Amino acid sequence: MPPKRKANIPPNAISASNYTDVSGDAPNKRSRISNPLPKPFANGAPPAESIAKNADNGAPGGAIEKDEVSFDHSRPEEKAGIVDRRYYPSEMSNERCAMYNANEIPRPIEILEKTLKNTENKREDIRQGKKGGHGDAVVHWFKRDLRIRDNTGLSKAAQLAKDKGIGLIGLWIMSPQDWEAHLVSPMKCDFELRSVALLQKELQELNIPLYIETIPDRKNVAKRLVELAQEWNVKNVFCNLEYEPDELRREERLVRMMLEKGINFDPQHDDCVVPPGNLKTGGGKQYAVYSPWYRAWVAHLHTFPHLLSERPMPSANPPNFRARFGTLFDRPIPDLPLSKNLTPEESERFHQLWPAGEAAAIDRIEHFLAEKIGKYKEMRNFPAKNSTARVSAHHAAGTLAARTSVRLAQDMNSIKKLDGGKDGVKGWIGEVAWRDFYRHVLVHWPYVCMNKPFKYEYTNIEWEYNHTHFHAWKEGKTGYPIVDAAMRSLKHTGYMHNRLRMITASFLTKHLLLDWRLGEQYFISHLIDGDFASNNGGWGFCASAGVDPQPYFRIFNPWLQSEKFDQEGEFIRTWVPELSTVEGKAVHNPYAAGGKAAVVAKKNGYPEPIVEHKFARERCLASLHSRLSYLAI
Repeated sequence: MPPKRKANIPPNAISASNYTDVSGDAPNKRSRISNPLPKPFANGAPPAESIAKNADNGAPGGAIEKDEVSFDHSRPEEKAGIVDRRYYPSEMSNERCAMYNANEIPRPIEILEKTLKNTENKREDIRQGKKGGHGDAVVHWFKRDLRIRDNTGLSKAAQLAKDKGIGLIGLWIMSPQDWEAHLVSPMKCDFELRSVALLQKELQELNIPLYIETIPDRKNVAKRLVELAQEWNVKNVFCNLEYEPDELRREERLVRMMLEKGINFDPQHDDCVVPPGNLKTGGGKQYAVYSPWYRAWVAHLHTFPHLLSERPMPSANPPNFRARFGTLFDRPIPDLPLSKNLTPEESERFHQLWPAGEAAAIDRIEHFLAEKIGKYKEMRNFPAKNSTARVSAHHAAGTLAARTSVRLAQDMNSIKKLDGGKDGVKGWIGEVAWRDFYRHVLVHWPYVCMNKPFKYEYTNIEWEYNHTHFHAWKEGKTGYPIVDAAMRSLKHTGYMHNRLRMITASFLTKHLLLDWRLGEQYFISHLIDGDFASNNGGWGFCASAGVDPQPYFRIFNPWLQSEKFDQEGEFIRTWVPELSTVEGKAVHNPYAAGGKAAVVAKKNGYPEPIVEHKFARERCLASLHSRLSYLAI
């Protein structure tokens, strides 16, 4: 890969050298083991002892791989704080990305699968009680699966406990550093804590404890799990897999660590309807385009319909279970970490907007299926119409399984085919399938979890880091009403309609030419339904750097998008009060409309567009064409 150089850009184009970058700091020449820059999007820093070391980056998976290269701290994306050096101190090289693509190095999921296969006989002996008996209980470790219904790992753990005549223990670990490292939004952290509290109550009705513990240092989570299993004389520990590389590496390490202590660690596929790795092209490769992948996904589920079957709920623990494990019941729910605090007003607002827990999830999906799904296909793109399910927060926290959503929608259809029958039903199932798709991409191309674009050669594109433009985008003050309304709604509700996510992301990357990773991180740190795979996939799509056959010249026209999907300006007037009295279609572009609309906008302090659309489009085409042409040389 040749070194980066400035592309030939039209004279009136914005270049990174002409503006203050996001951090405003001088180039940071410190080495990979030095103290990191503070994260611009975090609400507070973790304790000093969490600073990454060269030997161990504090990640759940353990040490940094030695063949990954040091990061150039003088690069603008480094100065902008895109990578959190407290937890991720090295950048993966393009050469290593190419090795993943060529199957020259094993992916984290493949290492885990190999370890599970190589240890299966020993772990099966433990399951059968041939190595030290059955123990006093079976554990299910809850993570992003905060429910008792249709939960694969919990169901298997409960069945094994029942078969052996022992009880079941639920376990939930709060790791503030994981929330920091993953940029989990404060509202999502709060949503998860509220869901944990409700889960604890539901489990107690079955005489099942939910043991809760906070572990300040994320790298100690695996060690503590082993200690708890030994303390409780547990021989079998279940969980559901998370598909990010650090988590897959941690689970692989746990298989080995627990086996050394005579314990079977049994991770399950649950988060995807179809587990990653099961869908291949005719040439045996992973799909990188959604449409053919979706056809394969549907065909696979038609062939293996049991994948949609509901997993049995756990039955009640034996009556005498409390005599042995009474201290595990009624564990207090921890407070939000300081870095994830909400004000009392924010807490009340999000509690009302987003009821937590499994029961609320079922209520919401059932209401959608009964009242809205019939018109979903024709109404789904209109943000003011409240025509979508709004269950993404529950999918992200695991209070509702994607499998459950697909099965319940299928039950509403006129036929059992997932891609047939009622347009609304099959359309919505197709949207849920995107969630699986992006997880399959993450598992097969793990470098997308490491601040690299799917098209890793695009790493060397020189994006802009204009602080003024980025701030205007974040605050909803770009002068493009549909963009501004979307950004303000995100800040107030923790949610953004999918059509608006595409519009705002396209505007950031194509109109402002700002680094897409700035937007990706801002979204994940403000969304109550923040989900790495889907968020990353969506931003890669909009930046034309992801799994998408469409090239860089797909540029959304915000004016046309606004007029098409908010025809009456209802959404704009709701979130941009400066324009609430602007009449008719002038609300979409008041300064271009002129007259009274422009007078009202100016009087109320609404900004003029920070960049002119035609100019921005031409600049984007010229700039990216020049840069990508250079990369192809």
